[in-house]
Amino acid sequence: MPRSSPKGLRKRAPLSTSPTMHDDGCTKPQRHRDATVDELEKPRPAHEEVVWGKTPDGQVFRVPTTHDVLTALFHPAYAKSHLDILNLSLLGLQLLLFCFLSRGVSRRFFLLYFIFWRTAYNAGLGWVLTKQSKKRWIVREMRPVGPAMRPGKMGKDYSFDDLPLEYNTWLLFRQLVDVILLNDFLAYCMFAFASFRVPEGLSLPVHVFRWIGGISLIVFNVWVKTEAHNVVKDYGWYWGDCFFQRGALVFDGVFELAPHPMYSVGYAGYYGLSLIVGSYPVLFVSLTAHAAQFAFLIFFENPHIERMYGQRKPIAVRKRLLPDEIIKPRDVKERGSEKPASESELLTETETDTILTPRPQPKCSLVTVESSRQPEGRQQVSQHDLHHKYFRRDVVILQNIDFLRSSDVMLVLLIVYLGVASCLPILSHRTTLVLHFVHACVWCTFHSFGLGLLLRAQSRSKFIVRHFLKNYHYPPNDNGDGAVQEAFTNWKAIYNMSLCMTYISLGGLAWKTYSWPEMWSEGDALLRHTLGALFIGLHAWAARESYEVLGVFGWFYGDFFAEDFPAHLEYTGIFRYLDNPELMSGASFLGLALISGSKLVGFLAVMRFVSHWWFLKAVENPHMRKLYGESLRKEAGFVKVIKNVATKNARLLESRAGRHAPDIRRVAKEVKGTFDKVFEETADVVEEFLAKSKPKISEVVQETKVLLQQSRERLIITRVANDISSCDIAKYKLSILPSQSGDKRFHLGEPIRVQWQAPQGHSRRDWVGIYRVAANKSTLVTRTSSFGKWLPVHDEEWDGDIPLNSTHRVPPKSPEPETGTLTFRGATLPWNVGQYEVRYHHDGKHNVLSMDGPFEVYVEKHGSLDFDSVRERLAHIVPLCLDNDPSLIPLSCGGTENTEASSDAGGAVDGRDPDDFTFWSEEQAKRISTAIEEAFDVEYAPEVIMADANLTALAKRILVSKQLLVNS
Repeated sequence: MPRSSPKGLRKRAPLSTSPTMHDDGCTKPQRHRDATVDELEKPRPAHEEVVWGKTPDGQVFRVPTTHDVLTALFHPAYAKSHLDILNLSLLGLQLLLFCFLSRGVSRRFFLLYFIFWRTAYNAGLGWVLTKQSKKRWIVREMRPVGPAMRPGKMGKDYSFDDLPLEYNTWLLFRQLVDVILLNDFLAYCMFAFASFRVPEGLSLPVHVFRWIGGISLIVFNVWVKTEAHNVVKDYGWYWGDCFFQRGALVFDGVFELAPHPMYSVGYAGYYGLSLIVGSYPVLFVSLTAHAAQFAFLIFFENPHIERMYGQRKPIAVRKRLLPDEIIKPRDVKERGSEKPASESELLTETETDTILTPRPQPKCSLVTVESSRQPEGRQQVSQHDLHHKYFRRDVVILQNIDFLRSSDVMLVLLIVYLGVASCLPILSHRTTLVLHFVHACVWCTFHSFGLGLLLRAQSRSKFIVRHFLKNYHYPPNDNGDGAVQEAFTNWKAIYNMSLCMTYISLGGLAWKTYSWPEMWSEGDALLRHTLGALFIGLHAWAARESYEVLGVFGWFYGDFFAEDFPAHLEYTGIFRYLDNPELMSGASFLGLALISGSKLVGFLAVMRFVSHWWFLKAVENPHMRKLYGESLRKEAGFVKVIKNVATKNARLLESRAGRHAPDIRRVAKEVKGTFDKVFEETADVVEEFLAKSKPKISEVVQETKVLLQQSRERLIITRVANDISSCDIAKYKLSILPSQSGDKRFHLGEPIRVQWQAPQGHSRRDWVGIYRVAANKSTLVTRTSSFGKWLPVHDEEWDGDIPLNSTHRVPPKSPEPETGTLTFRGATLPWNVGQYEVRYHHDGKHNVLSMDGPFEVYVEKHGSLDFDSVRERLAHIVPLCLDNDPSLIPLSCGGTENTEASSDAGGAVDGRDPDDFTFWSEEQAKRISTAIEEAFDVEYAPEVIMADANLTALAKRILVSKQLLVNS
């Protein structure tokens, strides 16, 4: 079946770059098949109809004429091959069975028969073609068959001996495809005809429209298939590009009607026949078969197109734009007043064969580059930088969720609340109370302990600011101010949301537990409501007074974030009397507990007092002492007055107690000591619990990571050879050649060279892999995966991970051992620091014949923290992580201009910053991120590395991050 063009294939190949070889040996421009009508009517010379093909090995051959399947199969004048006879027999057998089987049996039989052929098509052909596309598997398997596979039904211009194996294999493959496709189609039709019925309860016009619609869909299906075959011919219809090349495929005509028309609208006939036969089973079978065809498209067709025609494009390329190149609204208005260009005028010169000279550029275009030189005094604007200015890990549905970004937290909470509310059944009163209680406990715990731990981490290590520095890109010269502002902004929103939800959840629980008193004058109902209202009012007054003194800066703990903000202590307002009036926030909890008369709300009030007391002791007070030091007062006004009054009363009591005064003084000290001890022990218990929990949690997380890594490494099927006893292990040797430093220490990204020695006649499928030390307990068999960090001993005899020749080489008579050198680089290198070893394996299996190691992969730690030294380290790290590709590494490190990037950018990369670098994939940015973390102890997401893509900008970013760490 033909395929729709991938990105970049819809444009027709330029005439000057798509040559066709002719009989005279000359190379002439290939004319497009969709020439004008006049050109199609002109007689063409015979030599222009010759098509030339080229095998993957470079052999050029003349492609003979092929016939369509219906003519070749059913025309009596054409010779029939064995596969043609088999095909005709199977088709005839289906017709006979349909005639002689009852409708019920026929319906079940042809359903199973259609499933068989549809599986053979989508799964069987998909698997075979994938292996052929990747490893030329079909051609390799047919090579030993040779002349025995002579195909039939070819014209006089076909000669088996003069054509390459790839083409002859494709001809044989065509016949197999014909068997599958024709039987698949006929089996579906027989199943549909056997399921025919006249739906009841429908009017005559509905039946008429049903038949008209069905026939129209079938006719449309036939037209799509016919037009598609006219565009791609037999070469594209039978996946010829899996076997050999025959010029550039041009996808136009019906391929401009819809994406992948052969797999989308090309199946309209299925639904047309379902309408005609009036059967729901036929409709559902049609949907299933259509879905299977899309699976074939996704898992084989698209990957094959990407392998064959896709072009690797670098990312993070800076396409320079000048400020006056950006369209202004006035420019758009002026252009809109011009006469709109027709579709034919917008085509390039390669879209019409009659024009051989470039068309003049239009007067206005979206981006007009008048000069590739940057005018003096004019700032350059990069499209890459503009992208990262306006787009910074934006949330798309639920992708890129960041729980330290307030908008993301609110989005997740909204989804969770709506989801839970929608899924809740009708609950009993008791269950509702439990649900509200748990909800309030969660918010109270999160507000005090969750945000408290987060704020303490910010105080100690600038955790929140570092998170934004790690994951988001900021202008290179903002000195970290952007990260601080964004961290503080998101903290304020999260804190305010948590504060509101804490009180809303408490209010919801109090409302559910509240019952209106029947008699206000009896019992304590009136007293409880009065005291509760007073406590709530006390909390409201204390909060208002605190806000008036603290302002918005202190209310949101701004001194944890903004170090440049003037910070000074003012003991005014309510703070003249109390050091921590926030403790009164528990008064509202106590007030609601009194009003509702609920033990659950009372428990929450106690929990609120304890959690906020911990917050003051473990988070706020240590930060205040670190920030203000000795300027903090020791006692608040209220405490000082109470102590003075207590001291005077104690002295008065002592003077009147006489001889009992020492006992009273002793009892008072013991009581005071008891309270102090209770508070201290409680604080110590909470602090000790948190202190012990952190390393245990970290240990559990680390052990989980190790277990997951080991489990992932062991997700392989270990294959052991049966002939290992015939191998003399002493004759196999493996040694790691010294690194650039002269030892077995390799910098992250530095190529690793390994020398091997094996006896003559060793298996051509031997291979060498790199593994972490201690990852394999056995030295005889490897039981963990190398994750792609391996190389075959004879790399030239392998195609990817498949050996080109599976047979063993006949050992020569020379007694000298065979030696060689392997170089691990790029994706075959380990990209994490640590100790590793190399293992020599036998015959494509996991038997170990030799080992060497350990060797160390390291990253040199930073020395002095100044711009020159950091940039120098990056100038060493970045090229190694980019595989020393000259087209990617900075010009200042010996790189060269990337011609592919230049062409993609329209030639607008002149004036490239010497420190700019690009990537082929995000994996290379991850390597740089890992190396920076090891070298400078700062973390950056790959998106940040790609956004900077410049040595100078990255060095400044590292210095800013280190400065924040030093300040913390």
